[in-house]
Amino acid sequence: MPSSKSLNNSILFLVPVIIGSLLPIITLPIFTRELNTEEYGVFALSQVYAVFLNGVANFGLLAGFERNYFEFKNTFMRTSLLYSIVVFVLLVSLLFTLVTFTLERFILTNLFHIEGYHNLLTLAYLATAVSGFKLYFLSYFKNSEDAKSYAFYSIDETILTVFFSLVLLIAFDLKVYGLILGQLISATFVFILLIVRFSAKHLFSLDLLALKACLKFSLPMTPKIFFGVLGSQLDKYLIGLLSSLGGVAIYNIAQKIANVTFTFMTAVQNVFSPQVYARMFELEKGAASKSIGVYLTPFYYISIFVGLGISLFSEEVILILLPVEYHDSINIISIFSVLYASYFFSKHPQLIYAKKTWLSSLMFVLSIVLNIIINIPFAKNWGPLGVAWGSLLSAVLWGSIYFYVSQKSFYIHWESTKIITISLTFVLSVMVVILMRYFEVNYALRLGVKLISFIVFVYLGISYKIITKGVFLNAKYIFRNKIT
Repeated sequence: MPSSKSLNNSILFLVPVIIGSLLPIITLPIFTRELNTEEYGVFALSQVYAVFLNGVANFGLLAGFERNYFEFKNTFMRTSLLYSIVVFVLLVSLLFTLVTFTLERFILTNLFHIEGYHNLLTLAYLATAVSGFKLYFLSYFKNSEDAKSYAFYSIDETILTVFFSLVLLIAFDLKVYGLILGQLISATFVFILLIVRFSAKHLFSLDLLALKACLKFSLPMTPKIFFGVLGSQLDKYLIGLLSSLGGVAIYNIAQKIANVTFTFMTAVQNVFSPQVYARMFELEKGAASKSIGVYLTPFYYISIFVGLGISLFSEEVILILLPVEYHDSINIISIFSVLYASYFFSKHPQLIYAKKTWLSSLMFVLSIVLNIIINIPFAKNWGPLGVAWGSLLSAVLWGSIYFYVSQKSFYIHWESTKIITISLTFVLSVMVVILMRYFEVNYALRLGVKLISFIVFVYLGISYKIITKGVFLNAKYIFRNKIT
């Protein structure tokens, strides 16, 4: 039985995830009415550049800090490592800022085909870089189980970014620059606040040997991080390059809304992952295989449940909240809901358990290669909707290979009938609604099909005893399969 402190900490660690996902969506109606699709597309592409470059600038040191934190047994050594890493990343970021400032016109014109935006990439990168410094402090709070500070410094930047962006966008009419400067101002404020707090409690000290050891661990991870960031941003770049800036905006909006499914699934993973590991190591292999399969079925169902809700009813949200030029994002949201739901089967540590981390990295690179090969013609011929379908096709192909390899490494005895029934109900419901929208079937009939699909899915949950009469999501069922 977890302690009350553990439960409170779990809630506090989850709150920033919820707020960080929902607040940007809630404010979308304001931002999309102040920016047309081309302007929002410019903003989205500036974030592609900023996120990519910042991922490279950190050299995997966040993962290195999280690991090496526990090697030190006293607070002074831990804070020295933190200061050393932040100073190092700060210097690298300043260098990258100078490079961006020098080459900005060339990058904007030749790589993004954008004209008339001065210092756009420099400001966007600065905002992302300064915001990234906070992650090291958050990691420190997480490792030291200071959940209150973790939650506070996570939430405050999110709220401040929205506030400053709205002021700069509406009161000063700064358009794209308003969004970027809003992030830069809030990130700088929070970073200064963190430095003041830490310097008041912890003496500033640098430990170059500890930094060297951390870099020795993290540098080999840089290629994986490079490909990871490249894979997460490449689709938007391809749309901007081969389709249009407006297409980037529509795609980015759809991705942001559908991403709630992925965020929820990641939060759920934090719940089931420790139990999966425990079963792998503590039970006999055959018993572990069956136990894990039974244990994971409800988690799969509730993950799909969220994806289905977003996919079916995003149409109503988009039509009510967003201007008409963003309405093409509706079908893309549905496609991405299926895409993110499919990631459930790649979230299990079978390859890591089998000590095949090299194979995990190889599979990761394969996913990027597949995505590029498929999405280039899809983006050129069908724009953002084509990239969404291409990404789903790529994910299905890669996911099938990954599933096969993972099962060979550690076999999980899935409850096949339940998993297939849940998956088919979900996919067929989404595809039928997409086709009905494509053929412009009467909205009343579409709404009826959506409600029927939702009711059928709820019935599945009841028949599988995941949903009960007394409790909507029966947590007792999910957690009762303790190791025996």
